[in-house]
Amino acid sequence: MSPSNQPRPTRAERTAAAREKARQIREAQLKKEKRNKLLLRWGVVVALVAVIAIVALVITTTMRQNAPIADSGPSPANMNANGGITLGKGTAVTAAPAANVNLTSVPTPTAQPTASQAANAPGVEAAPKGQPAKVVVYVDFICPVCGDFEKTNGDTLTQLRNDGKITLEYRPIGFLDSRSTTNYSSRAAAAAACVANAYPDKYADFFNDLYTQQPAEGSAGLSDQQLKDIASKRGADISKCVDDKTYRPFVKYTTALAAASGVTGTPTAFVDGKQWGIGDSAKQSFQDFLKADLDARAKA
Repeated sequence: MSPSNQPRPTRAERTAAAREKARQIREAQLKKEKRNKLLLRWGVVVALVAVIAIVALVITTTMRQNAPIADSGPSPANMNANGGITLGKGTAVTAAPAANVNLTSVPTPTAQPTASQAANAPGVEAAPKGQPAKVVVYVDFICPVCGDFEKTNGDTLTQLRNDGKITLEYRPIGFLDSRSTTNYSSRAAAAAACVANAYPDKYADFFNDLYTQQPAEGSAGLSDQQLKDIASKRGADISKCVDDKTYRPFVKYTTALAAASGVTGTPTAFVDGKQWGIGDSAKQSFQDFLKADLDARAKA
């Protein structure tokens, strides 16, 4: 029978068919709404799990970074007992044997110096006649004044040591741990010690990078991973050293030693045993202070 010969649906049949089609549409719509609600619920669950994971990671990281640090531990090779690394021409570093440090061996703190008194910092004495002048600078990697000091004087100091006119000893310490939420000062100083230990030829570049990328005082500072990444870009793998906090006790010791020696802030700079920024030198720029010493040394 051809379609034209099929009997026309009755009105009742047409009504029933329309109702059935409407029912199917409603069922499909209900299924879609149910599926969307289920997807929404799972999305909320996944988002909550992600948030919980992030919070847990932040808490775990903060606890790890702020965990108590031992009072004793190893010293990095190429850094002296005062916490300094001495840079010479190019990538030259004065070798220093590794040893152990213990906080109990830090001497009783001296009386805090007045504005006209120099700190009793160890190992800052003048270099022998005929040798490059000795420059020693205590720094903190989150200290904004230290950052300004490097911006102003860094290139000059690098040029002078490359010319063989000075040796430059940096002593990174953790004076400003309270100015970050993650003890950044000590973490960064410890990361620098990791570089000094295994990659001394990379130290100057790593040091400069930490000031180029210096975080704001009062912030969390750079993460351990960021510190490792900065070193890695310079060809230094310090991941295990940082993760194990190998030189955090060393930084704890040298920071206490600096304080016990009358160092009250950063930067604190010495040129041939004379401290810049006290007495008459308070009226001089650091470069003028250094030039006066170099001129006097040339005439001696």
